[in-house]
Amino acid sequence: MPLKFSGMATLSPSDLVFGTSKRPLSYGIGLKIGSGHVVPELKYFTKSASQGRTEDIKNEVVQITTDVLQRASELGVPSLQLDTEFTFVETSRPTMVGEITSAQKALLEKGCRESGISAGLRTTIADMRDPRRDGFDPDSRARMMESFEAAASNGADVLSIESEGGKDVFNHAVVRQDLAGVVFALGVLAPIDMARLWKDIVGIATRAGVIPGGDTACAFGNTALRLAGGVGQMTISHIFAAVVRAMSASRSLVAYEEGATGPGKDCGYENVILKAITGFPMSMEGKTSASAHSSLVGNVSAAACDLWSNEQVQNDRMFSGSAPQAFLEMLHYDTKLMNQAQKDGKALVLRDLLVNSDKFSDPQAFVLSPDVAWSIGESTVTESDDQYRRTVKAGQKALDLILASEGLALSESERRFGLRLRRAFSSLPGELDDFVPKMTSTYRAKVASFRPKDYGL
Repeated sequence: MPLKFSGMATLSPSDLVFGTSKRPLSYGIGLKIGSGHVVPELKYFTKSASQGRTEDIKNEVVQITTDVLQRASELGVPSLQLDTEFTFVETSRPTMVGEITSAQKALLEKGCRESGISAGLRTTIADMRDPRRDGFDPDSRARMMESFEAAASNGADVLSIESEGGKDVFNHAVVRQDLAGVVFALGVLAPIDMARLWKDIVGIATRAGVIPGGDTACAFGNTALRLAGGVGQMTISHIFAAVVRAMSASRSLVAYEEGATGPGKDCGYENVILKAITGFPMSMEGKTSASAHSSLVGNVSAAACDLWSNEQVQNDRMFSGSAPQAFLEMLHYDTKLMNQAQKDGKALVLRDLLVNSDKFSDPQAFVLSPDVAWSIGESTVTESDDQYRRTVKAGQKALDLILASEGLALSESERRFGLRLRRAFSSLPGELDDFVPKMTSTYRAKVASFRPKDYGL
């Protein structure tokens, strides 16, 4: 069956700029995303959850929300989105998810009435399935869907997840820089799993009249980013991490094939490619997410964001107040600058400054620059028959652009690895039917938790 996206919603890389999308969204309490301005999206983690104090989680989320709304009012923040990422603890208790979501939405409605802020609430349900259990743990999947239902019926505006189908094979392959194994995970296993999940998530969202936001390849692309490390600290090649990121876009696109409409979730750095393909607004994270992880893409990732996120920060106390309050302030000033650039007709100037400050410092930043991301997206959707060929095409395009770049300084060892990776791509079978049986057999033997039947293979 042909896949939904066979062309580009954007006409050129110049369409990829912060704050504007081809398909803007309106939801929540007067919130508009992608219609000409960037909105801060704040994420936070409760100390109660990290310390196992389940009974205190709801009260702490309420306090975080109250604190954040107070700081937003003091700063004159015009619009705001909160992203409550539920852990396994809350997701396994759908009633708790519903209670927390309801309490947060009530606070947002009250705060917006009093201050005039427009706001939205994203709820992210944890993927708590354990592939080591028979049948990919169907009981946990059912509980996840109950939590989606609870969130949707209690005030969530956007539903998201960071699903991990294919992670069993990916983890084994990525540390070994095994291209075929990574392609199997991202181009076969993950899309099969995501299609099932997102059909159900979109159904829940549609029935409740809320937004099916999207998935991220955090478990894949960000794993590669962490393994690559900083300059001189790599466990895997930076070229390999960049190619993994490009290929992860094909996998994350499945949510939109099934009916998700964005805004895509922040830790999917591949979102710039997805925005180019789909035209939907996207959340991104970069320099203001340094509390959660380090990266070499701090500025370039802001180039095409519609929401700008801090990724995650624990609810600790700082000299200026709570950590969520402090990070909201950082996000506010970041977005204030971007929005002034939009207002003054200087958005492309600021975008290009952000890009050029990072683009040639590392292959991982290079593939996120609008011109490269757009080219990867265009190459991806030329393959409209199956996810496997899409994934391979995205990876090959990214690698070709990296190796052809005159501005990107690559070490001799990186360049040698890139050429070896090119040979590995050329050795992959051209057809899915020639690839899957061999990889299924190979990884059944290598990875104890991989059960082909979990993916219908």
